[in-house]
Amino acid sequence: MENFKPANSIQDLQYFGEFGGVNPSISDSSTYTFLSAKTMFDTFEGNAEGCYLYSRHSSPSNLYLDKAMAAMEGTEAANVSASGMGAITPTLLQICNQGDHIVSSRTIYGGTYAFLKNFTPKFGIKTTFVDITKIEIVEAAITPNTKIIYCETVSNPLLEVADIRQLSLLAKKHNLKLIVDNTFSPLSVSPALLGADIVIHSLTKYINGSSDTVGGVTCASREFIDSLKNVNNGASMLLGPTMDSLRSASVMKNLRTLHIRIKQHSYNAQYLAERFEKDGIKTVYPGLKSHSSHEIYKNMINTEYGFGGMMTLDVGSLEKANKLMELMQQQNLGYLAVSLGFYKTLFSAPGTSTSSEIPIEEQQEMGLTDGLIRFSIGLDDDIERTYQSMKSCMKKLSIL
Repeated sequence: MENFKPANSIQDLQYFGEFGGVNPSISDSSTYTFLSAKTMFDTFEGNAEGCYLYSRHSSPSNLYLDKAMAAMEGTEAANVSASGMGAITPTLLQICNQGDHIVSSRTIYGGTYAFLKNFTPKFGIKTTFVDITKIEIVEAAITPNTKIIYCETVSNPLLEVADIRQLSLLAKKHNLKLIVDNTFSPLSVSPALLGADIVIHSLTKYINGSSDTVGGVTCASREFIDSLKNVNNGASMLLGPTMDSLRSASVMKNLRTLHIRIKQHSYNAQYLAERFEKDGIKTVYPGLKSHSSHEIYKNMINTEYGFGGMMTLDVGSLEKANKLMELMQQQNLGYLAVSLGFYKTLFSAPGTSTSSEIPIEEQQEMGLTDGLIRFSIGLDDDIERTYQSMKSCMKKLSIL
């Protein structure tokens, strides 16, 4: 792990465009020609490496990004998709059949929660939601039908940290697949090197970083990625969440600056978290010593990238949270918007937005309070100026 440098792995990928361009050429085709009928047959059977059949299956542009994402996560292969959910749902359905069972973290992205809670039961796949930070509770939820342990490195929106090493040992003990959504912590954490079998990202967020593209990726073994793309029974091939080549090329360009951006997001979030905690605001950030999993996270991260750009503040009530977010937006401090990883700060009240799929009583049980604001801290150059402006907004509303 000490020798693995994810940014170096991305940097070392060098592709030439068709005419010697420094960016790889974009393959703007939905279907591809064959010089012989036998090659077409072999491609359908999955035996012709490097031959393109139809862009739902694979395209040159997507394969460039596939290779870059696999290099970043230290896996054998990867498969990009048209959205984060377009990566999550086929991955789960590729592994699970009727009667199978999943153990999932209770604090996950609302769309993933809704898929596991409301959609997969139609196929006879059941999920038990647990506090992923308590290994004994995770193990107690495992049944003879369990196939997957599913979690997020840093959970949405409560920023609970999964101990990936311990979960990996547990998964291996029970012959399960450990799937980790690493959307909140690219470069900071390398789950595959900590023992995860499959790593998923919403490319929409930090990896793309400009809030102009929706995308996802599954990083795993060559065998698993090939199974996802199999023309006869591959969930990604048959469900069709294909990423467009133009979008793929756009993400690829932005990926090149990820290491610079993540360092600044983390620096700014750490700065604000320390100051707001000192001011007496209930602050949750994995880089704070007060965070229940601070030491676990500290021992998982590639330290140069810090503890990430996500932070939560609890300002006491939904009314105060909404007024503060509206005022901060008016003061050009960021946008009242969902998602994360943008160059400007984004803020939202998760209980009424990104986690609204989770029933109110379950939100309360997991500690998702009305006054909680989730921040995706931006790339502000003068973070002290930002802090003073945010503090001024809080004072106007008697939060401070």
